[in-house]
Amino acid sequence: MYNDILKNTKKRLFIKLAAISLFSIMFLTYLIIWLCYPRLIVLDLAFIAQLAFTFVSIVFIFCCLFILNMIFNIANIKAFSFLDKYIFNFINFLFPIIILWGKIFGIGRRETERSFIALNNYILTHKNIKVEAKDLLVISPHCLQLATCPHKITHDINNCKHCNQCTIGPLIDMANRMGFHFRVATGGTLARKIAKELRPKMLLAIACERDLTSGIQDVYPLPSAGVLNIRPNGPCYNTTVDLELVEQTIKQFIK
Repeated sequence: MYNDILKNTKKRLFIKLAAISLFSIMFLTYLIIWLCYPRLIVLDLAFIAQLAFTFVSIVFIFCCLFILNMIFNIANIKAFSFLDKYIFNFINFLFPIIILWGKIFGIGRRETERSFIALNNYILTHKNIKVEAKDLLVISPHCLQLATCPHKITHDINNCKHCNQCTIGPLIDMANRMGFHFRVATGGTLARKIAKELRPKMLLAIACERDLTSGIQDVYPLPSAGVLNIRPNGPCYNTTVDLELVEQTIKQFIK
């Protein structure tokens, strides 16, 4: 269900909200400069407003290039690729405003985050990123483990007894069969620590919208794809994941 939603999510939604957010910030900035200009003239400081206007205009042009870069990535056009390594700095800056504009238009935070994840996955796929299985790290949240399970697997997945009452055992079996690294993390801090220790060339994260969105941005420039978990009992409790989708996603990125 959740990944069908992700598959059908409009990837351009995030770009549209990002563009609206950028233009709203620039409009507000120009308005402030315009309102201050008469007072600066009286103080013989009009050049400050002119410098500010020029600086803001240059920043605005660069930000527009970031928006165009995202559009070109969707179209698989290699233009403004020199901005790729800064794209998530730009997104991090705009993200609170993007969420705010989403709420103004009646778009929930989850829908906006799903659009971002879908856009990210699409771009990675169409950039034809391929790594060896041994260079891929798959991280899942600890809530995939059955809540009543007494075996602690966040530090050693080999503690799993493969009772198949949750999806952890099948994911371990998949990792052994395909050759990628698999770990379970209790949160973003541990996930980043694991990635730093293993130094993979690509990451596949299984999580909810919020954690995937923040995780993808946090590990950049490491390419990171996301698969939504399934939450039949609500968030962070006895969640599961579509194992077939996980395997299909992994096969897209391994040589």
